[in-house]
Amino acid sequence: MLKLKAQQVIQFDVRPPSEAVTHSPLLYIAGDFNGWHTADTAFQLKKDSRGHYTLQTTITAGEHNYKIVRGSWETVETNKDGTQRDNRHLTIPTANSEKEQQIEIQIENWADNFAPQMVKSTAASNVLVLDSLFFMPQLKRQRRIWLYLPLDYDKSKRSYPVLYLQDGQNVFDAATAYAGEWGVDEYLNQLTIRQACIVVAIDNGGNQRMQEYNPYTNKQFGKAEGKAYSLFLAKTLKPYIDKHYRTMTGPRFTTIAGSSMGGLISFYTAISYPEVFGNAGVFSPSFWIAPKIFKEAEKQLPYLASSAFYFYGGGKEGDSLIENLTKMQQLFAKQPGLRQKTAVIAAGQHNEKFWQEAFPGFYRWLLKLEAQK
Repeated sequence: MLKLKAQQVIQFDVRPPSEAVTHSPLLYIAGDFNGWHTADTAFQLKKDSRGHYTLQTTITAGEHNYKIVRGSWETVETNKDGTQRDNRHLTIPTANSEKEQQIEIQIENWADNFAPQMVKSTAASNVLVLDSLFFMPQLKRQRRIWLYLPLDYDKSKRSYPVLYLQDGQNVFDAATAYAGEWGVDEYLNQLTIRQACIVVAIDNGGNQRMQEYNPYTNKQFGKAEGKAYSLFLAKTLKPYIDKHYRTMTGPRFTTIAGSSMGGLISFYTAISYPEVFGNAGVFSPSFWIAPKIFKEAEKQLPYLASSAFYFYGGGKEGDSLIENLTKMQQLFAKQPGLRQKTAVIAAGQHNEKFWQEAFPGFYRWLLKLEAQK
């Protein structure tokens, strides 16, 4: 039986700026412990008689990052002059503590009190927006899709493996990233031509992210849309990419990856459509929000004999991440032929900085898989 991580009761006491710069009474905490959901009612702060906003909640052991928001990233807290403030940091000890931890926070300002900051684009010249309004018929909405083409794409007649990545805003460009970018284009551009691939990055849906990336409905985050989103990836987006670009179409050459909630939905998509996505990069997956995923994986095991999974986790992440990765690793060990690798970075935290650092190891693993095929 897995040992559950320690938890601690946290009392948040948040003082907003003066009334002149406070437009909404709805304040929330968005952090790695709730999938960075910006309107999570379980993490909504309530106004008290002092004009402060408070919340008492329980958070699991680990190193956590969070910010105060008013329902969206457009209304996130900022420094006094409107510049982006660093994530707030919270340490929950690994030993249970009966003593409540008090967190006092002074908000200096809100992002929507200033004109949007102009951040210089860092996307490489071979990154383009495939479509700003790509239609998702399974969800009846539209989404921006990014496309990375290898440097030699226009000069060669080669076909390439394809990597599908979630949270597209954070994959290539600091100008669109809300939590830092992965720098996937810079990394791939310094590899050899024979190591190249096509990358398709799908933007998340903002406040729809928690629903789209969750396969299972739950009380906290509402009706799940993950099954429809996975169907979109497998049956709409991939056929479109294969039709319009020179791709190696088989599952052995098709990989899906993402982090946090994006890691959860990437994993779910890979086990649901192994005939489409033969490889998966599962970074810090939010398995904690979807305990049914283990039974789903066990049910799908007989169909995963030719699949390969790369798991990454940080030692300072909360929500029983390492325990859940170990549990999934043990489950997958029951299926002969299924290939898996787990990389744990002891100092790793739940953020883009560490996922960016982990990406090269994942990609080298993919290249080794290609060499074995």
